[in-house]
Amino acid sequence: MKVDVNERACRARKLFESGYNCAQSVFLAFCDVTGLDEQTAATFSAPFGGGMGRLREVCGTVSGMSMVAGFLYPNSRPNDRPSKMRTYAAVQDLAERFRAENGSIVCRELLGLAQRKDDPTPSERTPEYYKRRPCSEYVAVAARIVAERINAADGGE
Repeated sequence: MKVDVNERACRARKLFESGYNCAQSVFLAFCDVTGLDEQTAATFSAPFGGGMGRLREVCGTVSGMSMVAGFLYPNSRPNDRPSKMRTYAAVQDLAERFRAENGSIVCRELLGLAQRKDDPTPSERTPEYYKRRPCSEYVAVAARIVAERINAADGGE
């Protein structure tokens, strides 16, 4: 299955700018790939926003990419070491691509925050929010990286 890389990046950005968190935005941009309906995908990925519940740990975009990887490279049997290795290798590759472009995969580092966790109350999505936060761009980058991986796999790489 080939996907339009730019369309996926734009879709993820629009989802984020409509109010979904970073993890949801990336994951929802690939519902056709995962086979999940949007409500299930949004519900499942919701806790991963803000570096996992605003703990500011692994960026939600990276979590979103990892969730898509779980569907691309499934590992549902507990002792299937080759599948587990393939899943982990895909996640590591996606995360490394993101890190190479953005300098980190850690939410607080990407946002330049000093604290290790944030208040659980989500920030209001105002025009000022979008001006001071690079998250829209990170969401688009993550979706592009996943789409490129899908297309490379489809091409036999």
